[in-house]
Amino acid sequence: MQPAYQRKRRRPVAEINVVPYIDVMLVLLIIFMVTAPIVTQGVKVELPQGAAEVLPADSKPPVVASIDGDGDYYLNKGGSTNVPMELEELATEVAALMVTEPERPVVVKADRNIPYDKVIQLMVTLQGAGVPSVGLMTDSPKEK
Repeated sequence: MQPAYQRKRRRPVAEINVVPYIDVMLVLLIIFMVTAPIVTQGVKVELPQGAAEVLPADSKPPVVASIDGDGDYYLNKGGSTNVPMELEELATEVAALMVTEPERPVVVKADRNIPYDKVIQLMVTLQGAGVPSVGLMTDSPKEK
């Protein structure tokens, strides 16, 4: 005789539930995405005195965008121009120059007492005018 009901043997489930692992990974991803910009912006650095590489001798003479102590902008394309200009006018001239000579280097020469904001505005303007990279001009460090 057999019992009134027969127990069926259940087979063990050989699956892993990965949903909790995905949830944990997403939470960690969000934490890293939020903290990464905070960590990189808060880093304090000491800038070098100015011992930098010079432009190669065989390169074309650079275009020098300058800011004097009064905050006026100047553009030197190879000649001596001491006429202050507006930022938009400087951008127009640099854009025209980049169309004809895209490989010509562009450097920024700014007075050390100029606010950082003025230098950044000039660099953003040069980038908007089509300059692929902008160099910063420095003085050689003074020997003690």
